[in-house]
This record gives sequence, C-alpha cells and structure tokens, in this order.
Amino acid sequence: MNALVRARLAEEGGEPAAALSALTAVSSVAPDLPGLRGRMLEQAIEAGDLDAARAAALRLWAGGDRRFDAQLVLMVDAMRRSDWKAARDYMAGRNDKAGADTIGRLILPTVNAWIDVGAREKLPERHLLAANNRTRPEPSLSLQVALVQLATLRPAEATALTDGITLTDRTSQLVGLRAAATLERAGQRDAAERLRGRIALASGQREDPMLLLPEQPVSTPRAGTALWLGLLADGLARTPGGSSKVPLLFARAAHWLSDQDWAVRATLVEALDRNGQQAEAMSLLDTGRTELPPVLVMRRAELMADAGDLAGAANLAESAAARSDARSLLVRLADIMRRSNDPKATGRAYERLEAALGDGEGDQALRGTLLIARAELLLQADEWDAAQPLMEKAVALRPNDASVLNFAGYSALERRKDVKQSLARIETAWAKEPQNASIADSLGWAYFLTGRTDDAVKLLEKAQLGEPGNAVIVEHLGDAYWQAGRRFQARYNWRAAALFAEAEMATRLEAKLRDGLTPANTAP
Repeated sequence: MNALVRARLAEEGGEPAAALSALTAVSSVAPDLPGLRGRMLEQAIEAGDLDAARAAALRLWAGGDRRFDAQLVLMVDAMRRSDWKAARDYMAGRNDKAGADTIGRLILPTVNAWIDVGAREKLPERHLLAANNRTRPEPSLSLQVALVQLATLRPAEATALTDGITLTDRTSQLVGLRAAATLERAGQRDAAERLRGRIALASGQREDPMLLLPEQPVSTPRAGTALWLGLLADGLARTPGGSSKVPLLFARAAHWLSDQDWAVRATLVEALDRNGQQAEAMSLLDTGRTELPPVLVMRRAELMADAGDLAGAANLAESAAARSDARSLLVRLADIMRRSNDPKATGRAYERLEAALGDGEGDQALRGTLLIARAELLLQADEWDAAQPLMEKAVALRPNDASVLNFAGYSALERRKDVKQSLARIETAWAKEPQNASIADSLGWAYFLTGRTDDAVKLLEKAQLGEPGNAVIVEHLGDAYWQAGRRFQARYNWRAAALFAEAEMATRLEAKLRDGLTPANTAP
C-alpha cells in the first residue's frame, strides 16, 4: 500500500523514474494487480527506460492486452536487435476491425517498408505504394518511397521519383531535406539540388528550427523509422489541446531507434518540455558531451532561462548566435537578452537583429517591432530624447499597427508630451482593436488626463473587465473614480491594485489610501 501511494504521488509530481521504482516494488508482491503493468509501461516510457518498458509491454502482450504503446515499444526493441520477423509480427499483432486505430495506420506502411528493407525483401516500398495509391498521393509518403529505394541501392529510381514530387506541406518539406541529403550521399548531387530548390521552407533564410539542423542522410531501417516517428511526434505536439503523452511516446520510440539523429533529439526535447520534464530535456542538450548545432544550443539557453539561470542562458545564447547568422536565432537571442534584464546586452541584440533585416514587407514589420523594443529600453532608462525618434520611425513603418500606435501615443502621453497627437494615435489604435484591454486603458487614461472624466471611467471599466488582474488598469480606474466623485469605489480599486503592485506603485497606492488623490500621487 505504501508503495502504491508513493507511486501515485510520484506520478502526480511528474517524477516517472520514482513512480516506476515504486510500481516495481508493488509488482514484486502483487504481480497481477489490475492495471499495474499498464502504469509501469507508461511510467517507463516517460522515464526513458527501454528495458522496463519492454518488460511491461511483454507482460501485457502475453496477457492479451495488445495496446498501442506496448506494440510500439516491442517493435522498436525488435528493430534494435535486427529481429525483423519479430518486428513484423508485432506490427501485425493488433486487430483494428473497428477502424479506429488512426495513429497505428499512420505508422504501419512506413514501418513495414523499413522492416522489409532490414529483412532484404523484394520491393519493400510496396507497403507505401499501396497506402499512397490515391488520386492525390501524399508527398511525404512518396519521399519515404524514395528513401527506401536509396536504402536498397536503387538511386536511379529514387531520382526519377523525387523529380516528380510536389512538396505541399511542412512534413513533406522536412522529409525532402533528408531525402536530398541521402541523394547527395548516393552520388546524386544534381538530383539533390533540384529537390532542395523545390523546398520553399529552405529558400533564403530558414526560419523553422528543424531546418537549421544538419541535413543527415537516412539509409538504415532504424533511421528511416525514427525519422517518420519523430515527424509524427512533432506534428502531434503541434495539435492544439492535444495530449503531451502521445507525442512523447513517438519521440521516445524515435530516439531509442536513432539517438544520433539531430531532428529526433530536437523532437524529444520539445516533447519532454511539453510534458513537464525540463531537466531531462536540458540533459539531452548537454553541450559537454558533443558539439551541438547552434539551434540546439539556443534551445538549451531558452531552457536555462526558463529554469532561472538568466546569466548562463545569455552567455550560451551569445555563443549560439556567434556560430550562425540565421535570423530566427537572432530573434531568439534578443528574447533571451530581454529576459536577462541586461539593457545594454539587450540593446546590442536588437541592433544586431535589425542589421540583419532586408527590405521585404515581413522584414519591415519586424523592424518596426524592434524599433519599439529599443525605444522601450531607452524609456526605462528615462532617455526620452533618444527613444522618441525610434518611435516615430516605427510609426512611419507601421502606420496601421494598433500596438505601435498605442505604444508611441501612450509613452508620450504619460510624459505629457504632444498630448493632442498622442491622443489621436491612441484613438486610432482603439478604433482598430476596440476589444484590446491595454489600448482601452491607454485611451481611458488619455481622456482622464485631458479632463474627459466620464469618458475615461467608461473605457477604464471596459479595460478592467478585459484584464482584471492588471494593476496599472485597476489603479487608473481608481484615479478616474476619485475624479468623478466616486470615492468608495476609488479606494476599493486602489486596495485591489495594491494586491498586485510592485514597490513604486505600492508606495503611491498607500499614499492615495491615506490622503486621497493628489497631483503628487496620480498614476503616471
């Protein structure tokens, strides 16, 4: 009983290794406890313990419980041992008469094809061709056919096939890059370049983190299966509201098959992070074990920042950006520097990113955002004269952007600069996004400062409904209530704001609660 309690607490606390240990203790005295082997399998998968996962899966399978996670674990174990017959038997060992096993059907054609490659069967791609025999074949499955043909030393067939494939989605383009690397290693350099040229995601500066990884060829059954399982894990993780357990299952299986595949490792890192296992995610990106690609060094820096090591994260992010000028890495560097609370380093990161931008529409939009970010840093240092030109440039670049107009207008207004122009900008921003609580607050406060108290109260009440925990909005509404003669409501709001207030605001609110609203304690 004690072991069961420890297991449950460990499960709820996100400690799968401890939960597995406690469940193992239970199994030694009550091996047939209902549900025990299933829980042991689930915790072994979360903990990354393949031996324990295999043992639990074997017991489930022998008992007739042929659940999908057990099937996947046993298939992976068989492939690792090059036992192709066992792998095939496990893949065929479930009955899906109801047709509900969608996930299983996603992997069956690809895995069976790679099992046949390992078993040296003729035409192993037949499984993929049968699954892809449609009016509009899936390009990712067609590329898997090409990879299988390359693995069985048929480069001419693979070249002819890839030349006719139209890449339509992210998955097919990611597989396409791996196919290009495999074609190149097979001596088909021209075909590889033709394929790369049709990959939209690879043109120009790559933004997708997966595209910044080294292009590793795929030529073995384990690597081919791992590639597909990793891509499924990545896709499932991107499904809004989806479970974190299923992507982790696929990512674990992929990593057990091919732990030197950078894309597989990156996928497992994201699955672990999503499942609350940040420490293990970071351990997979240990920079002391092997030289990581810059994009994975940056990912480790982000995990370090999430764990509270902001100084270490900033240093590591700098080292990642020093090895690559990819714009997406510069964006992530700037974000880490912003979190590090080092204004000078943050400013340098913003300037470096801005220098890397071109003249395209997307780049100009990002430039406007960066100008506002740089201005915000200067305003924090009370350098209005330096910040104001940057905000004007941002407005010129993005004259219809509500957030830019609101920031420029409110920043000037709270310093009582160009009140008429500032008010006009905030009104324009609010007209574009009337449901935005921050913009409603800005306009309400602008009305307060210009003597339109009744209008201010209406807008600030609306803003508070949108963000009831925003201390700035709550204080603003308290000030407006006081100005409107609603003293009881004003004090109620100030007390509420004090629950969320930081030092400077807390001091100001204390003075209001004691003395009422005065010019000295009015919100900025």
